[in-house]
Amino acid sequence: MSTGVSGMIECGPGARLRGPDDDDSRWQGAIDLFLLNNGNAYDALACLFGVRDSYGFEPLAEGRGLPQDTSDAVRADFDADGGPRDVHGTTWIAWAELAAADWQATDRSGTWSRESVAGDGPLWYPEPGVGRGGRNALGAGRSVMRTLSGLHGPENVRLVVWFH
Repeated sequence: MSTGVSGMIECGPGARLRGPDDDDSRWQGAIDLFLLNNGNAYDALACLFGVRDSYGFEPLAEGRGLPQDTSDAVRADFDADGGPRDVHGTTWIAWAELAAADWQATDRSGTWSRESVAGDGPLWYPEPGVGRGGRNALGAGRSVMRTLSGLHGPENVRLVVWFH
């Protein structure tokens, strides 16, 4: 049985200039993952979020739930997917955390690094490189998050996800 991922990249557009408490700093939905996702990258989901983790990675952002200050767009999508009764693994991760992650950390066997499994998926890996299987790791989601980070600051860009 497959596991689907839904969610959105959000940003706090005014936070960098006006501070986090300004009305223009409220989180806004930037792009729905539906527009960026071209397949289930289970190995990336495992090392990032602990979902379908047969590898034994220490996930970067497991089970955090929805951010309390999540955007109206994310809340509406989450509710449309059935909310907590129909989805699982709801969590989020900021671009600052992805950029600072130890991409050489390995699974429990020491065989696979985060770079080798998340680098293969076009959505997740935060830096250019080649992932497992030789495919380029430049991903649409990474590109969107990095671009927004350059505009609004890395702590003001996050990926919010849930699974079904």
